[in-house]
Amino acid sequence: MQPHTTVGIVGGGPAGLLLARLLHRSGVDCVVLESRERAYVEHRQRAGILEQSTVDVLRSSGAAGRLDREAMVHDGIELRWNRHTHRLDFPALTGGRRVWVYAQTEVVKDLIALQIEDGAPLVFGAQVRAVEGADTDRPVIHYTHEDRDKTLTCDYVVGCDGFHGVTRRAVPRGAIRTYERVYPYSWFGILADVPPSCDELIYAHSPRGFALHSMRSPEVSRLYLQVPNGTDTDDWPDERIWDELDARFAIDGDWKLERGPITARAVLPMRSFVTEPMRWGRVLLAGDAAHIVPPTGAKGLNLAAADVVVLARAFAHLRATGSEELLEAYSATCLRRVWRAEHFSWFMTTTLHTDPAHSDFDARLQTSQLDRIAASRHAAAELAENYAGLEIG
Repeated sequence: MQPHTTVGIVGGGPAGLLLARLLHRSGVDCVVLESRERAYVEHRQRAGILEQSTVDVLRSSGAAGRLDREAMVHDGIELRWNRHTHRLDFPALTGGRRVWVYAQTEVVKDLIALQIEDGAPLVFGAQVRAVEGADTDRPVIHYTHEDRDKTLTCDYVVGCDGFHGVTRRAVPRGAIRTYERVYPYSWFGILADVPPSCDELIYAHSPRGFALHSMRSPEVSRLYLQVPNGTDTDDWPDERIWDELDARFAIDGDWKLERGPITARAVLPMRSFVTEPMRWGRVLLAGDAAHIVPPTGAKGLNLAAADVVVLARAFAHLRATGSEELLEAYSATCLRRVWRAEHFSWFMTTTLHTDPAHSDFDARLQTSQLDRIAASRHAAAELAENYAGLEIG
């Protein structure tokens, strides 16, 4: 592998792989370094909702063949509270925008296959130890591969290595600022071998706590329960899980939650996190390396895709004109969208979850907000436009 590249990408998740795909198609050379092996990367369970703009960019980059054959297209979501239900019709409220259910795992598999077939170098098992020289014109990535210490010099380094990655450490303390909120509850997520009990996602607000009914395929359901932080999955036998989901999804009328074998379970802490700026010197951050959102708004993967679309345009502009204008604007351009998504994710989270510190007054404010969404087209459109995704700036 060459010891120098224009763009060194740390992290072979969806952000790094999509960026590499876009750069390759623009004629910008790059190298992707991923710490895990391919099998692990292709089986990480993550988000499953793709916005209209994310699907559009996957299609334009030639990475949506299987998505278009297998993904489930959803034209709305269902909200439940006080044993009532209300459906939001996304195309009607947004001028035609919708969402797709297609697991991040599958997006990653598709991008890896394309990368190996005709893309830039993709190195699995490359443990990046440090990134140095962010303030120079030749930053260096130090990594270990096959028990050998190696270096890759770059014109630019893009950190797509997640919240716990090393790239952000290349920026001196004091040069960036972080904003963070940790929520006083977690999600208990399960996968179950049972067809979904709904055609579209159900978001349920209940005095017992939040619940979400999603799916991975026509045969596999994905469901979540709000639980206290620190919850042990062993304390929740299958029957207890299904009984609690039944109670939280309950409505007046005919509807039944189908039960089946639970094949996977995990507790997911919830936090909001933003790093500003998303660029320092020749190091740029994208995806979870720069920002985290609670999953209630289905924004994590989609924000990462938006970041790298902006970044790929900037690198293509640099190659075509020699100008860093768009690179210099990268952080400000992305942060406008990031903070909008952070606010929407916070809104969905705090409206639908039961905060242990809430009073009865707070609980009534939540139901008032949900009543407003059901009664007002303007309130419903605001939620739908944010959920289905804004245009990438």
